[in-house]
Amino acid sequence: MGNGETRVRGMAARAGGWSARHRWAAVGIWVLFVVLAMGLGSAAGRVDVKDSDQLSGETHTAARIIEDAGIEEPASETVLVQAKDGGTKAQDAEFRAAVAAVMAAVEETGEVTGVTSPYDTKTISKDGRSALVQFDMRGESDTAGERVEPVLKAVEGVQEEHGSLRIEEIGGASMMKTFDDAFGDDFKKAEYSAVPVALGILLVAFGALVAALVPVALAITAIMATMGLMGLVSHFQPMSETANSVMLLVGLAVGVDYCLFYLRREREERAAGRDARTALRIAAATSGRAIVVSGVTVCVAMGGMLFTGIAEFEAMGLASLMVVAVAMVGSVTVLPALLSLLGERVEKGRVPFLRRRRRNGAAEGSRFWTAVLDRVLAKPLLAAAVATGALLAVAAPALGMKTQNLTLDQEFGDSLPIVQTYNRVNEAFPGGSDPAEVVVKADDINAPEVREALAEFRERAVGSGASRGPVDVVMHDERNVALVYVPLVGGSDLDKAGESLDRLREEVRPATLGEVDGVEAPITGQVAGSKDFNDQIVGSVLPVFVFVVIFAFALMLLSFRSLTIALTSIVLNLLSVGAAYGILVAVFQHGWGASLVGAEGVGAIISWLPLFLFVILFGLSMDYHVFVVSRIREARLRGRTTGDAIRHGVVTTAGVVTSAAVIMVAVFAIFGTLSMQSMKQMGVGLAAAVLIDATVIRGVLLPAVMALLGERNWYLPKWLHRLPDLTHDETPEAVAPAVRDDEGERGERGERIGV
Repeated sequence: MGNGETRVRGMAARAGGWSARHRWAAVGIWVLFVVLAMGLGSAAGRVDVKDSDQLSGETHTAARIIEDAGIEEPASETVLVQAKDGGTKAQDAEFRAAVAAVMAAVEETGEVTGVTSPYDTKTISKDGRSALVQFDMRGESDTAGERVEPVLKAVEGVQEEHGSLRIEEIGGASMMKTFDDAFGDDFKKAEYSAVPVALGILLVAFGALVAALVPVALAITAIMATMGLMGLVSHFQPMSETANSVMLLVGLAVGVDYCLFYLRREREERAAGRDARTALRIAAATSGRAIVVSGVTVCVAMGGMLFTGIAEFEAMGLASLMVVAVAMVGSVTVLPALLSLLGERVEKGRVPFLRRRRRNGAAEGSRFWTAVLDRVLAKPLLAAAVATGALLAVAAPALGMKTQNLTLDQEFGDSLPIVQTYNRVNEAFPGGSDPAEVVVKADDINAPEVREALAEFRERAVGSGASRGPVDVVMHDERNVALVYVPLVGGSDLDKAGESLDRLREEVRPATLGEVDGVEAPITGQVAGSKDFNDQIVGSVLPVFVFVVIFAFALMLLSFRSLTIALTSIVLNLLSVGAAYGILVAVFQHGWGASLVGAEGVGAIISWLPLFLFVILFGLSMDYHVFVVSRIREARLRGRTTGDAIRHGVVTTAGVVTSAAVIMVAVFAIFGTLSMQSMKQMGVGLAAAVLIDATVIRGVLLPAVMALLGERNWYLPKWLHRLPDLTHDETPEAVAPAVRDDEGERGERGERIGV
């Protein structure tokens, strides 16, 4: 067998051929794999990322010191007792009675310890109208949110008895419960909505229920298998709830997309008069190969997250990478077997009014995109200039992007009562709800020079203007650790609180605790965590960016053997990501049109989103790019001119790319409807980018640029000819006989495929 014939059959074609011949074996192996993965994952259990591993910088050091010392920091809770009018003061009998009632009520629950009176701790506001009752939750702080319900009920009971006062609880446990409830409800809503939405769109795309169910079933089984694998892998790389949610999102998007690409091509070939077996072979060698190239590229992009050094990101990257790999393998192995088993039954459950559209759609292509393409190819330079100008204009606001972790009020707005409590506490006691925590470790925490430095630190923290006090110190003598709590001036305003934090770190600490040999004093807390996380994310942007771009470029170069295709694919994807950034900044940072998506301008983009979006979008954009360019290349190999090949490739893929994009946009847009601003930002960013990518980029800019380049699209310098050849002769004329040869038929049946 000659080299040309060997090159004909790629991995996808061979896998599809084997799968179609051993249908029940292929389905059985897939089912066994899913069941085994779920069973082993369930037996192994999932190890989640520890708090100390999630953080970076000083916050990581502080968490490590506390963990090594075996100090169990309880979840602290606070009850705000506040006069509703200006008349009542903290020293009045009614106010004192309310404080006593709160203390008694929370102690009676048996869930709390260390209840302190504001009259002893001096936690009374300057105007005398607000006071804080403070206590800790019993048990582990990580699970305190599950036990805080009776305490919240007890506080509500006291509130009912004292109508003239405002009595509200806030703290680590109550915020954890609020967050978990909102997060859990949000994701349940998203997960329950995503599958029916995808199924509905597929039903319109295919016009038949069975054809619509196949991609959804494969995506769901890929997700189930990955959930099991995540349990096994978590013993080497800890996972998280966020990684689980991202995996579901990515798994549904790519799982459905890959099947959609395959299924549409198989139907198109049958509509063109091929018999069922030949149509399946062609789909395996063409769309199957595009799926493999796309899947490997997406996996590489997801792998970029492993370079951040942040455990949460590494978990998200690995979980996403696994689900894409599983979906890709499923699409090129079990999908051909299912289609071979179903045969004509894949058309069962037809939707009557979509029947004509379904029957004629593949042959006719898209009338809308044909009309658009006529104009683009008539004046490619103008089309490219207008599209590029529009994308750059949309991307422009991204130059002023500001990232930070969102505070509770930014995350939830005024939709939750606890947010108003948070704002009231910060107003009455600036920085009191989220104090900075200085973790002081010494050889001897009670040494005179350490004691003196601690006292001086307390004094200077207030004297420097970083804090208004009170600065509390909790000693752990036997562990030689002291915890210093410093309310930061600026409170919930992260910019101002960040300035106070910098003053503590750069001025107060070096002049006090920093003067004592052998003393470690990292500063942690919410403000410090946000700053350190942001710094780490910003620092990891360049290595992740370089890794993803270089590997994506190399994969495109090897898959299409064209320097031009590889370069243009990178530039077009970067334009798509830039436009998504611009929309995010305009909507969520500046608030332009935010009300249209039920959001509000919160003045910042959540820290993790830009890098996450870059990785996810760069991967997903390659889906469409590989699929469209593969079709153009296939037409070129069949002897068409480059201009005709562009027209044929874009028009014939327009339907499937549009359907795939609509599914992705709809699934991502569900996240834009959730209550948390960070989820809205993620949903809107992803949906907007995919929409831009599938329309402006693939429908206008790609064909315009390729038309301008002409034959230079296929340029590969001589010195690169030595590179491995991962291309395949994708023409149906070449594919079908070769796969028949591989099956041992040696072309004896004489089936010939017309152009």
